[in-house]
Amino acid sequence: MKVELQRVAPAEIEARSMEIIQSELGERSFPPEVLPVVKRVIHTTADFDYADNLVFSPGAVEKGVAALKAGCVIVTDTQMARSGVNKRVLEKFGGEALCFMSDPDVAAEARDRGVTRAAVSMERAAKLDRPLILALGNAPTALVRACELLEAGALKPELIIGVPVGFVNVVESKELLLTEDAPYIVARGRKGGSNVAAAICNAMLYLASGNARE
Repeated sequence: MKVELQRVAPAEIEARSMEIIQSELGERSFPPEVLPVVKRVIHTTADFDYADNLVFSPGAVEKGVAALKAGCVIVTDTQMARSGVNKRVLEKFGGEALCFMSDPDVAAEARDRGVTRAAVSMERAAKLDRPLILALGNAPTALVRACELLEAGALKPELIIGVPVGFVNVVESKELLLTEDAPYIVARGRKGGSNVAAAICNAMLYLASGNARE
């Protein structure tokens, strides 16, 4: 069978992909600051369900962009999400991406207390004395603990990206975040993942840098 491939220069592949995404979104309308985030997630996943699943609290993207420009810390719940964040752009603003999941002391404390490393990681994040974005794409226990810390007044992030993926307490943790008085970007339902969390961070980094893609 003969397959006809499009001839696209390497430097133009992403731009062409974004054109296809925009075309397939059709007449859907999004606020101008939200559209780049939706498109970046679809570009990462090739899943147009995110056009419906992503939920943004009022001003969430603007608050995230402002935090990034101020040199905030992004704390992730997986090393994969941390790896996916464009640290070159992040570091231009004086920011950094952290993940506590692999820290031996976090693992030891989680074991001793009978809780998950993700929950302990959120407690570590809450102690950081810097503007903070939580990018949670894997562990619903991280999102639940973050909500508990919010309610206790022990956590005040600039933005929570709540996009864990899976089946056990995933939907419930996201719905819990939607009830909290904090800026959020949530992927409702079972879908999400570390790649989605990183994609949302990157979309905001590109907005902060004034480029659709850097």
